[in-house]
This record gives sequence, C-alpha cells and structure tokens, in this order.
Amino acid sequence: MKEIRSPQQEAAEDIFFGQVVIIWARWFVILTGAILALWAASSISELTVASLLIVALMAVNFFVHGRYLMERPINRTLTALVSLVDLAIITLIVLAWRGQTGLDSPFFIFYYPVLAAFAFVFSPGLTLFYTALALLSYAGATFVADPTFFLDFHDLELLITRLITLAAMGGLGTYYWRIQRQRRRLVGNTQPPRSRAPAGD
Repeated sequence: MKEIRSPQQEAAEDIFFGQVVIIWARWFVILTGAILALWAASSISELTVASLLIVALMAVNFFVHGRYLMERPINRTLTALVSLVDLAIITLIVLAWRGQTGLDSPFFIFYYPVLAAFAFVFSPGLTLFYTALALLSYAGATFVADPTFFLDFHDLELLITRLITLAAMGGLGTYYWRIQRQRRRLVGNTQPPRSRAPAGD
C-alpha cells in the first residue's frame, strides 16, 4: 500500500530527523570555538568576550538538544531562527575578534558546519537563501574589517576562493537532502503506513 505524504508532513520529517545534525554541528562549533578562543586570546577582555559568545551558543543548544531528547523538537520556524542566530554570532566573531578580523580570522571555518547542517534539513529554496546570507555576511565582515582588502589581488583571490567553497558546502548539503527525501519517499511507497514523526510545536 502506498503512503502518500503531504509537503507539510515531509517538511516535518525533515526537521525531526535532520534536527540532530544541526544540534551536533552546533556542538562542534562550540567545542572548536572554545579551543580557538583559549588559544588565540591575548588578554582577559578578549577571553571574556569569546566566553560570552560561546556560552550564548551553549545555552541555545542545550535548550534545542533537550527538546529533541524529550521528543519535542522545536518547530521549523524556530529552528530556522536559531540557525540565523548561529550565523550572526559567527559573523560577529569574524568581525570583532581583536587582532584577527576579516580575512585574518580563523573563525570563518565555523560557517562550514552550520551551512552543511542547515542544507541537510531545509528545502533547497531556504538553503539557497541561507547560503547567500552566509556569503554576504562573511564578505561584509571582511569589508568592514578592512575596506582596502580588494586592492590586494591575493586577498581578493583568497576571499573569492572561500566564498566558492562555502557556496559548494550549501550545494552539497542540498544534494544530500534530495537523496534522503527520495529514499524516504521510496520507503513510504513500499511499506505500510507508519506513525508520523512529531512536527514540534
């Protein structure tokens, strides 16, 4: 018997089964950020600012992870908003970390896991928007940190290379999302109807 899922049900399943990817990607960012902050901080004030940002991410992720473990995952809208907060915090770190801002900041690598995790969970249209926002955020932070960087060909080439790889990360995540969606549809068409995944509240 075929089990026909509505677009709303498929989206709910994407959030339920894919939210764990976002949760663990955020834990990776938190752990790596803490290590880099301790390694790169040259003063108590820098360490304090970094610690506050890390604690903010931890607080959000504890809430999201706790809801997921209780089988009451946050809904699609709240998941997207939390992902936007991730993007804003990473951009702030790239922009404001004293002595290592813009292209010199090693913290740009945090864009990669959050981009991949978002693409694993959300539809291609939303992923395209999120990826474009990440690219604009990083390029904007680079420009604000050093408005003259584009006069240096090496710096401009480095930025373009990073933007291309970030865009590729979003594209690869979307490709994986399509594969998983097709597999779930195939399973749904070959097995009896099963209980639906919780859609959150």
